[in-house]
Amino acid sequence: MLALLDTHLLTASARNDLPGWRRFILEFLYFGVKEARACLFVALFFASVLLVPRAGLFGLPRYDVLLLAAVAIQGWMLWAKLETWDELKAVCLFHMVGFALEAFKVSGSIQSWSYPDFAYTKVFGVPLFSGFMYAAVGSYIVQAWRLFDLRIRHHPPYWMAVLIALLIYANFFTHHYIGDYRWYLAAAALGLYARTSVIFRPLDRDRQMPLLLAFVLIGFFIWLAENISTFWGIWRYPNQLGAWSAVHVSKWSSWSLLVVMTFTIVAHLKHIKKRIHVPE
Repeated sequence: MLALLDTHLLTASARNDLPGWRRFILEFLYFGVKEARACLFVALFFASVLLVPRAGLFGLPRYDVLLLAAVAIQGWMLWAKLETWDELKAVCLFHMVGFALEAFKVSGSIQSWSYPDFAYTKVFGVPLFSGFMYAAVGSYIVQAWRLFDLRIRHHPPYWMAVLIALLIYANFFTHHYIGDYRWYLAAAALGLYARTSVIFRPLDRDRQMPLLLAFVLIGFFIWLAENISTFWGIWRYPNQLGAWSAVHVSKWSSWSLLVVMTFTIVAHLKHIKKRIHVPE
């Protein structure tokens, strides 16, 4: 059923004589449906996060149940042809990148946050399901890329994009030792992507928006999801151990930078360089 929906979303069109306001409403509806479809893994995974009780299910701890649920969702999407092998590669790589960051952040010398519950599938204090929270971001981007037929105009030189992505990732580790350079990196990304725009197709006509705006918007929704997850006790920051409080808004900037890195990974693994305008 969803595969048929994908086919329809990729081939749908509107009558040329459709009045402007009606076309706007129709395109807006298709935009919403495509966004919801791109968030399929995100929605199913976070539904599991909200529905699995803290005590777990069938004698299994909550974190282990969430790992099984995430693997099952990913396997089902691949089996149902809702995700390609290339898209799965991007998701798996981001899972590994996210797990490495998690292992560092919860280590005894850092303790930026913690996973308080027991699990059989904890490695270095990190439950293996946690990587899927990062993979969910990658899943959304790869799905949106296909459904909206994304194309990038005035992409910066590829080596610069890769370099800034690596520096962003490194800063998540090194700021504990040599200072936080996120705002310098944000300024560099701002300059690098200032002319870059993303062309997308909600229905049958191309629209475009600044790529930087997309980074910021995705970062904002991840920040909202983080607030929900910490409220549900999936993980906790040190200031939330006594009583829950909202995640500081500064984390929005961190997530937006992480989206820049994710975008670079997806762009590389999907082999879309031929469809990117890279200035000579």
